[in-house]
Amino acid sequence: MNDFEGYQRIDQFDEERTNKLAFHYKEILSLIGEDPNREGLIDTPVRVAKAVQFLTQGYFQNPKEIIQSAMFQENYKQMVLVKDIEIYSMCEHHMIPFIGKAHVAYIPDGRIMGLSKVARVVESFARRLQVQERLTMRIKDAIQDALNPLGVAVVIEAKHLCMAMRGIQKQNSVTTTSDFTGAFLSNLKTREEFLHLISSKLS
Repeated sequence: MNDFEGYQRIDQFDEERTNKLAFHYKEILSLIGEDPNREGLIDTPVRVAKAVQFLTQGYFQNPKEIIQSAMFQENYKQMVLVKDIEIYSMCEHHMIPFIGKAHVAYIPDGRIMGLSKVARVVESFARRLQVQERLTMRIKDAIQDALNPLGVAVVIEAKHLCMAMRGIQKQNSVTTTSDFTGAFLSNLKTREEFLHLISSKLS
């Protein structure tokens, strides 16, 4: 725990898991030709072990419980949209990050959810080894299953560093995925409204 000018950071990690991961990361450093005992790398295995636990914490979170922790009865039947939700995930094929934004909307049917829970659901799935296509579907399914709204829409735009740093090495490519249920799937005007809103800059 560190304190500095009112800031408090508390790190909580599973000690056994951290030690096991650190052991293997030290081996990796040796295998790539580094000296894990040199000054700059002495603490790196532990740091990476903690970092990877943070980056994959979604495995220990339940999106349905997140939603159900803040559901409220409300007679509102228009679109609820939370857009530009930052995403930091890791591609499961190379364990290299992909970074972008998620736009999530739903149309309530008697129940709404806390707005922050939309972002938390996105985060709980993003903090796992992922592919963007599955991430899109899982966010949609979690909200549909827990809230049972009239429809759910999810669009994700992301840059994949596995395409920028290695392989094809195309730095400016962006991947877009989408998935819809209910009114967003069956009603063209509703879907067009959603797509217009996520592309608009509101003052």
